[in-house]
Amino acid sequence: MISITVTAVVFGVVFLAELPDKTALAGLVLGTRYRASYVFAGVAAAFALHVALAVAAGSVLTLLPQQLVQALTGVLFLGGAAVLLLKKGDGEEEVRRPEDQSFWKVAGAGFMLILVAEFGDLTQIMTANLAARYDDPLSVGLGAVLALWTVAGLGIVGGKALMKRVPLTLITRIAALLMLALGVWSLWEAIAG
Repeated sequence: MISITVTAVVFGVVFLAELPDKTALAGLVLGTRYRASYVFAGVAAAFALHVALAVAAGSVLTLLPQQLVQALTGVLFLGGAAVLLLKKGDGEEEVRRPEDQSFWKVAGAGFMLILVAEFGDLTQIMTANLAARYDDPLSVGLGAVLALWTVAGLGIVGGKALMKRVPLTLITRIAALLMLALGVWSLWEAIAG
C-alpha cells in the first residue's frame, strides 16, 4: 500500500533539493539542443535507477535498531542541510553532444550524464535516509522518482523561465530548512525514544 503522505513529503524534499542541482542545468542544456522527449527518456531512466539503489540502501538501514536509524538519519539530514547552505553555484557544465539526433544517442547521452553526475549525490543520499526513516520503500521510491522526473522535465522544457522567476538561492534555502527540520525531528525521536 502506498502512503500519499509519505510520497508527498518525499516529493517535496527531493524536489526542492534537486531543483538547484547541476543536473537540472545539464538537462536544460541538453533540452535546448535535442528533442526533449529523447532527453527526458534517458534522464528518467537514470533517475529511476538511482532511486532504486537509494531505496534499497535505505531499506537495509531499517534492519538496524530504530533509535540508531533515527539518530543516523537525523545527522545525515543535518549534513545535507549544511551542504545546501554552504554550496556555491558552480555554473553551467559542458555537456558532450551526441554525433546525431537519434533516440538512442540522445537518450543515452542523457542517461550517462545523470548516471555519473548523480551517483552519491545529495538527493540519492536523502532518498536512502527517507527510505530508512519511513520504512516504506514504495512510497519513498514513488515520491523521489516523481520529484526527480518533475525537476528533469522542468529543466528540459521550461528551466530558463522558472529560474528567471524564482531565485535559486530561495529554493536552496527552503530545501535546507526542510532538511534541517527533518534532521532535528529525527534526532529528537532518537533521544526521546
